[in-house]
This record gives sequence, structure tokens and C-alpha cells, in this order.
Amino acid sequence: MTTMKTTILLSAFISILSGVDAQDTTKADPLTISGYVEAYYSYDIGNPENHERPAFFYSFNRHNEVNLNLGLVKANYSTDDVRGNFGLMAGTYPQYNLAGEQNLLKNIFEANVGFKISKKNNMWIDAGILPSHIGFESAIGKDCWNLTRSILAENSPYYESGVRISFTSGNEKLYLAAMYLNGWQRVQRIPGNQTPTFGTQLTYKPNSKVTFNWSTFAGNEQPDSVKQMRIFNNFYGQFQLTEKFGITAGFDIGMQQNANKSAYNNWYSPVLIMQYKPTSKVRIAARAEYYTDEKGVIIATGTQNGFQTMGYSLNLDYAVSDNVLWRIEGRGLNSKDEIFTMDNKPSKQNYFFTTSIAISF
Repeated sequence: MTTMKTTILLSAFISILSGVDAQDTTKADPLTISGYVEAYYSYDIGNPENHERPAFFYSFNRHNEVNLNLGLVKANYSTDDVRGNFGLMAGTYPQYNLAGEQNLLKNIFEANVGFKISKKNNMWIDAGILPSHIGFESAIGKDCWNLTRSILAENSPYYESGVRISFTSGNEKLYLAAMYLNGWQRVQRIPGNQTPTFGTQLTYKPNSKVTFNWSTFAGNEQPDSVKQMRIFNNFYGQFQLTEKFGITAGFDIGMQQNANKSAYNNWYSPVLIMQYKPTSKVRIAARAEYYTDEKGVIIATGTQNGFQTMGYSLNLDYAVSDNVLWRIEGRGLNSKDEIFTMDNKPSKQNYFFTTSIAISF
């Protein structure tokens, strides 16, 4: 008994000398380091000579070559009232998605700091380079049901820069946020643009199996001398109907003033994704989507009917281990105009196959 007391006292004494509370040795470290690497191979039946798939794809878009879509190392610091994130990345995802940013910014995945502004409520202010508040798909493939991203995800922001104020209810069913942003997927403002840009997000989760989301964007993506206001809405719902079967339904709709400001040009895109998990290691997902942008606000084609494209895909995922995921996907697109190429000839169809392997740590 005396030996046991001596051991306890010695342990407490050592803890005091090292500046650590003997009763707090199990407290979680506020700093965590994580990583993600996803390599891929994609083959386009159209066989583009420059190895680039259609220009409205920004992820997994290199043809007939093994490449890195995203390699990411991220540091996260989180306490009860302060948080921050800093991530560096490489791959074809940043190469094409951040092509318009300055060189020093092209490899920054995320860089933000936040602090809690209420002792009674879960309210935060975050500022810096943030993940986009729009959409249900992200750059990190393992978090998405499909291997490649939907057309609506590829052509709406993956990231944003600005200030966000957010509120999460005590039961975590309701999330509200408002943002002041530098623009539509921009770290830096367009030269000559001083127009305020705003975003909002409302997410409601009545239970663990259902999610509803409504996100908005309002701003000007041109110099103020030729201002054209853009208003955009993103809606989606996710439903885990059974343990093995889930559905995601999304709808984007936007409008932007035309050059003479006499009217608004519209674009919209519905998407439906179904996922089935026959086993704990296997996942199957099917996607159907449509994207129309006749006036070329987001996707310019220079053709008579603009961009009016139907898409469908089917993918199979296999979890090699808890942190390694292998995927394969076949995808087809059918457009109203000949906006694709097939053997160097104009075509209304585009078909491609992609496989990837990802590790997270």
C-alpha cells in the first residue's frame, strides 16, 4: 500500500515539474496533422492530342496519363474558442482550379483562422481562404459518392476567400452562415472591382439520415465599369434511406446581367446520385445530370445552342483498408451541339473512363 501511494505521489510530482496536470494527461492535442493523396488515370475515347479533357472539367482532367489529382497536407488547430486551418496541395486539381491566382497562392488549399464570439451559443467568425459554402461535393474524392465531380460542382466554387459568421444550434440540427467574399472562387479581387460580394448558407438536419441545404451567392464578377450582377442558388438534399442505400438530389440555378444590362442570362443544373453499399468494403454509385447554359455565362461554347448537356456515370469503389480507397468509373456526356471531338472531328458525345486510388492519413 505504501509503495502504491509513493508511486502516485511521484507521478504527480513529475507532472507538476513538466507543467502538466496529473489529472489532464488524456486531454486531446489541439493540433492535428492530416494528409490525403489521390492518383488517377483517365482515358477519353475522343483521344485529345493535348491530353486535356473538355475545358469545363477541372479535376481528373488529364487524358491517357497517370497523374496526381490532389496531394494535400493539412494542419488543424482547434480549442473551445479558437480554431485555424492551413493546408498545402499539389496536383492537377490546383493546377487547373487555381490557374488564375498568383503563384504563391496556387498551392494553398485552405488558410483561415476563427474565434468563438458567444459564450452561450455556438457562434464563430472565420476569415481567410475557406472551403466553399456551395454544393455537396469537395476536392477530396473520398468524401464524394462519385469518383469524378458533377458538372455543377466543377463549375461552381470549390473554395472562397473572405469572412464568415456562422451559428450552429445546440442540437446541431440547424446551421446558418453569412459571408463577405472576394468573389466567385477567388482569393484576390478582379482589378477594378470594388463591388461587395455576399454568400449565405442554411443547412437543416432533422435527423442523422437527412440533410437539406440552401446556399446563395450574390456579386459582380466584372470590373465595376462593366458591372454585371450575378445571383446564384444551390439546393441539395441527402437521404440515407437504409443502411445500404442513399440518394443525393441537387439543383443549381443562376442568373447574370447581360452586357447591356437589359436582361438576365440564366443557367441551371439538376443532378441525381444514388449509392448502394452491398458490403462494408464495396460501394456502387450511379449519377444522372443535366446542365444548360445557353448564353455561355459559366461554360462558353460559341455554338448556336450554347452548352446543353446530359451526363450519366457509374462507379465502383473498393475499400482496400480503412484509409485506402480504389475506384473505377465510366462516364458519358451527350450535348445538343457538337462541342466535343472524336478522332479530331466535331462530336455531340464524349465518353471516358477513370480509375483512382487514394490514401488518407
